[in-house]
Amino acid sequence: MYAIVEIAGQQFKVSKDLKVYVHRLADKEGDAVSFAKVLLLDDNGTITLGAPAVEGASVEAKVLQHLQGDKVIVFKKKRRKGYKKKNGHRQALTQIQISGIVAPGAKKTAAKKEAAPVTEEAEAPKKKVAKAKKEDTQE
Repeated sequence: MYAIVEIAGQQFKVSKDLKVYVHRLADKEGDAVSFAKVLLLDDNGTITLGAPAVEGASVEAKVLQHLQGDKVIVFKKKRRKGYKKKNGHRQALTQIQISGIVAPGAKKTAAKKEAAPVTEEAEAPKKKVAKAKKEDTQE
């Protein structure tokens, strides 16, 4: 089972026990958090789409730690002009672990249509036609 959920403005494909780095959340380390904006659910091949979110579905997670991402250097230069700017950035991140996906009352998409059960009455005309064609070819 997996879900596509929106967390802090970004979309993630999550499943149970997955660790994910997201933009910094306000919750403390060790807190349990819930995300209600579930865009898609897949339960063993049964896909449920939201419009825009699935009603009643949520993703439960636990905040593991707050940290900063790797340093990114932003360097700007214009040649022959003597212009140079160097700037760095470290994104504030939160590591969460998905503890479960809850989907009560979710609407299911239209399942594949099953063929109507074939009755003997419906098969009877086909058998008669097949017998008639067989007799015509023998003569």
